[in-house]
Amino acid sequence: MQQIPLDIGVPLVPSFENFLPGPNGEVISYLRQWVQGGAVGVESSPVGVYIGGESGSGKSHLVGALAEALRHRGQGVGVLHPDSLAKVEFDPTWSALILEDVHAYDAVQQQLAFNWFVNAQSHQRTVFSTGNAVPRALVLREDLRTRLGGGQIFYLQPLSDAQVRTVLRESAQARGLVLGDEVLDFVLHRFRRDLGSLMPLLAALDHYAMQTQRAITIPFIKTMLENI
Repeated sequence: MQQIPLDIGVPLVPSFENFLPGPNGEVISYLRQWVQGGAVGVESSPVGVYIGGESGSGKSHLVGALAEALRHRGQGVGVLHPDSLAKVEFDPTWSALILEDVHAYDAVQQQLAFNWFVNAQSHQRTVFSTGNAVPRALVLREDLRTRLGGGQIFYLQPLSDAQVRTVLRESAQARGLVLGDEVLDFVLHRFRRDLGSLMPLLAALDHYAMQTQRAITIPFIKTMLENI
């Protein structure tokens, strides 16, 4: 059966609280502590923190949560994404820098990212980067690739089927929702199992359940999909 990519238009503000950690609790713990100024080795923390993982593993969610947490504290963040159109020069008022999906950077973006790294080192700022492979496997200019791999490195592990079921059920319970075994079977057979799909789905179920005041069943999910 073909799995359905979820595109339901429900906005999700990324946070550490609404990330499904599974086997990746260490990276969340590190990021939380870094935001609070208490990460291990923070006094001499590396310029770079790299988060790798397959598409849908939650990399964008984590750096988005980091950016949201810093902005909530009134701190500026520089963000460079492959879809970024403008060339933004380093700003010394930034508290941190985020280089997202570096594996997809073109030559101009790679030069800009390298420039950010150089300035970050001079101003003692940390650069958080994400990519779809470990740094040594990235096809990038060597000076940038070396810097990406020169600091703290995390690689997100995919959730097992058992972990997906457990985390989905626990996350639903935290929202006051009940997902029965039949519902979980339906969801895991019909939708993509990556974090980027599961979190919007759970948020949509919560939102629609509140609107309709109905329990979550398979007919409920089918009705929701027909009405969004």
